[in-house]
Amino acid sequence: MNAHPSGAGPGKIRCAVVGLGRIGSLLEDDALREKPCTHAGAVAANPRCLLAGGADIDPRRRWLFAERWNLPEVFADCREMIRAVRPRILHIATHPDSHEQYVRLAADEGVPVAVCEKPLAHTLASARRIAALHRSGAVTVLVNHERRYSADYLLAGARIREMRHGRLLSATGRLYFGRTRKLMDQMIHDGTHLADILAFLTGGPLKKVLVFGRMDRKSGTAVVVAKSGSIPVTIEVGAEREHLVFEVDLSFQRGRIRVGNGLYEEHESRESPHYEGFRSLAPTGVGPPERTGYFAGMLEDAVACALDPARRPRSDAADGLAALRFILSVVRRS
Repeated sequence: MNAHPSGAGPGKIRCAVVGLGRIGSLLEDDALREKPCTHAGAVAANPRCLLAGGADIDPRRRWLFAERWNLPEVFADCREMIRAVRPRILHIATHPDSHEQYVRLAADEGVPVAVCEKPLAHTLASARRIAALHRSGAVTVLVNHERRYSADYLLAGARIREMRHGRLLSATGRLYFGRTRKLMDQMIHDGTHLADILAFLTGGPLKKVLVFGRMDRKSGTAVVVAKSGSIPVTIEVGAEREHLVFEVDLSFQRGRIRVGNGLYEEHESRESPHYEGFRSLAPTGVGPPERTGYFAGMLEDAVACALDPARRPRSDAADGLAALRFILSVVRRS
């Protein structure tokens, strides 16, 4: 299905994408993923937005993008694209080592909102500079920590705030994202999401305490013991599994919630059917939402920021900096 061409939709918020690879556009053709699942797909699906341009140094990606979205405005140079189509939201879906370059470009060219892929940058120093640009008001930087916008994690957060199962006592995250992928690579690229959502749910930020295991290997399992305020947080990252796992396990005084990719379970404390004088956890019957709306929710936040320069995004550069600081502290000292 093609999007509207660039000349359509008067009065709509103009959006442009730099980096036309998987998360920028290509994953939209994955038949199994919830849609939208890319930056271009989210723009095309939002009736308030207009996909006005795309930029990439790869000519084949530019061609695929133009064909997929019925879009004539495709460029090899991002500055040229910005000056030609004048977006109000620039989606930065490039490699982390170029994020700072494009955030600065957005600020220099008067683009009010930059949506930046995670991790925020390739180094802590670069991430700090991006966060400083955001704080200065030169550009609002929204980081695509997509689970902050996902209905299942938002439901878990609501349960925590309303103390549905009592006080949150501990949290555990699990990450298995490749049989032969180095654990440090998993932590930097996918663990950024895990560290951020754990901080979001527990009130963060996370502070590393101990690391058990080696992050520079393509085998085994490593365990990170951390804290979020007074709440103990454990993260397990491993290789050698033939399946993907991304999940958060929340333990409460009177219950438990597990939430992850395609997973949402709630258990509550009830009189035990197995042991006299004890209580056991029993499923409440609450399951995962039919749609999480994770990419759509992210874009709605970006649109709100474009309309209100004083608005703070749900996931901003400070959050991206905090997640990267935690991840790099784990990787460097393991």
